[in-house]
Amino acid sequence: MPEFDYLEALLLVAVGLVAGFINTVAGGGTLLTLPILIFLGLDSSVANGTNRVSIFFQNMSSVAGFKSKGVSEFPFSIRVGLSALVGAILGARISVDINNEVFNQILAVVMIAVVAVTIFNPIKNPTEALQKMSKKHQTLSIIVFFFIGIYGGFIQAGVGFIILAALTFINNISLVKANSIKVFVVFTFTIAAIAVFIYENQIDWVKGLTLAVGSSTGAWIASRWSVGKADVWIKRFMIVMVTVLAISLFFKF
Repeated sequence: MPEFDYLEALLLVAVGLVAGFINTVAGGGTLLTLPILIFLGLDSSVANGTNRVSIFFQNMSSVAGFKSKGVSEFPFSIRVGLSALVGAILGARISVDINNEVFNQILAVVMIAVVAVTIFNPIKNPTEALQKMSKKHQTLSIIVFFFIGIYGGFIQAGVGFIILAALTFINNISLVKANSIKVFVVFTFTIAAIAVFIYENQIDWVKGLTLAVGSSTGAWIASRWSVGKADVWIKRFMIVMVTVLAISLFFKF
């Protein structure tokens, strides 16, 4: 294998490691991995599909990590996960059909929006409040997660923040449990998204599996780490990196 390919593999593993960690403790890791895949020469749709391979293994690792610590929220996770899965099928279909230039510019705008959300951090951690898990609240969550699934199937980037916001606002779930639900939901709807991208032949398996090596490792570490300890440096790193990548991506065309 040429030297460039080895360097590319190292880059993908390194970026995957950081993204896997960020995705598990908060969200937004795709805002690093997706632009990197595009910059490495993949069409936007192929990059989007390839990134889902990493997301799949990353969240499988996260679910296992949270479960090993006894953090889970079943069967609620299954209910919202299945709802998001149905939405993701529609979202992935939209993603496959959209123009590359339009997709990249939408991604750039989403990245800047997520940076703003990261800075102002509206997501709180209601550790001392009671969870809202009545039939009414769970039904509302199931409906909301269908639309979250559409967005996740379409672009994925920043979906972790949306999920955390929904769980804390609607169900008043603590951040630790919300993260465990988030990774299960993303794992679930990614199955549907990958199926669509496989059918459309929109996955570069070599890059996807290479990225997955790093992201799965980062996700395992993050799922077994205290959420609060990493918040400050993750926010600073994301603000700088995502801003640079978004500007570069937006003006590439």
